[in-house]
Amino acid sequence: MAYRNERLPREKVFRDPVHNYIYIQHRVILDLINTKEFQRLRRIKQLGTASMVFHGAEHTRFTHSLGVYEITRRICDNFQRNYPTQTPGDGLWDDSERLVALCAALLHDIGHGPYSHTFEHIFKTNHEAITANILTSPETEVNAVLRAVSPEFPQQVASVIEKTYPNPQVVQMISSQIDADRMDYLLRDAYHTGTKYGTFDLTRILRVMRPYYDGIAFEMNGMHAVEDYIVSRFQMYQQIYFHPVSRAMEVILSHLLERAREVYEGPVKTTEIAAPYLLFPFFRHEFDLADYLLLDDGTLTTYFAHWRAANDPMLSDLAHRFLDRKPLKSVQYDEQTEPLIAHLRQLIGKAGFNVDFYTATNNSYDLPYDAYDPEMKKPLTQVELMQDDGHLVELSSVSALVNAITGKFSGDQRFFFPKEMLSKQSETVELFDPIYHEFQRYLHNDQLIQPQGD
Repeated sequence: MAYRNERLPREKVFRDPVHNYIYIQHRVILDLINTKEFQRLRRIKQLGTASMVFHGAEHTRFTHSLGVYEITRRICDNFQRNYPTQTPGDGLWDDSERLVALCAALLHDIGHGPYSHTFEHIFKTNHEAITANILTSPETEVNAVLRAVSPEFPQQVASVIEKTYPNPQVVQMISSQIDADRMDYLLRDAYHTGTKYGTFDLTRILRVMRPYYDGIAFEMNGMHAVEDYIVSRFQMYQQIYFHPVSRAMEVILSHLLERAREVYEGPVKTTEIAAPYLLFPFFRHEFDLADYLLLDDGTLTTYFAHWRAANDPMLSDLAHRFLDRKPLKSVQYDEQTEPLIAHLRQLIGKAGFNVDFYTATNNSYDLPYDAYDPEMKKPLTQVELMQDDGHLVELSSVSALVNAITGKFSGDQRFFFPKEMLSKQSETVELFDPIYHEFQRYLHNDQLIQPQGD
């Protein structure tokens, strides 16, 4: 109970390129920011390999987490000013929920690993589960700060991130189709990548948000601001998050770490320089929270720099391709052309490449918006618009624009291969010219095709 409601004598601020000022008013928030687990987020990029495509995208999980906190703080302020609870159970905002909402917003990404989603895919980790572990483990500084609020407070904050917290208003602030997390990363990623179409009217959206008994709704007259947000999200996924070069670098990163695992955990023990001791628990799938918190982007990058001089030719080459930005090339395919990939892999193998490490298929899809479907594996919280009489209508039922993309996945599936397969005759060793020529017959306008006459 040390500082449940303790406010700082004078609020502190962080200057921010997206929100101008981020206001810190509670002692617990400042103390959480100063924990070693939260400071670690300064060393993890928000967009992973995307900075190799959009050179300004060097921002971190730290800056994003502060931004999600700030948006949540503004939502709480709006709700307290305009929709304060009058009687228990009236569906309006109870400001005693503020602190748990702010802490959950600040800490929602604290469990991310280096290179974020790529690392998570390779080592089968789950950043949300690790986030909850960081919050509830008595071994962390974060837990000590949260326990100072109350003994049950760490689990309360964790339950917001796990979506089991009893008040849906708090959960939907952090996790819904229009939440503080998505709103900050869209604006922040648009700013740092220089992509103006990723912006939307945050001020207007926050103005038309309102609590009700089952969560958060939006006033009907704010529908166009919500539409703008949905379209901006669609554009960011198409142009930034699914960019084929960023995905190609993720493939190289994945294969680099897999090759390192083979080299260092194989039957023949190696004497390679810079044995990746910090990665051994992950290679063996025997890591604990302390092992996880030792890792950040810089840790892995240091290993990669050493591996560039490794005795293993494939490990060295993959490290070179990743550090020196030599992405794989790629081509789109569909159900009709997918069977052709086996032949292309054979050609790549004949050209001297190990197909397990120099080819990949990659599917990236996003659902820009969907109405609630309880039969879905992970049902989404649909966007509700509140009419003047208090009745709710689902967004896509009144917005022709949103209805046009409701339930429709965006994205593509790609086959990745070495750039060398696109070499022209004058650039190549004569031995491989026929293989390259045969390979290129299957490519046209970024599409995998069946060559005419075959």
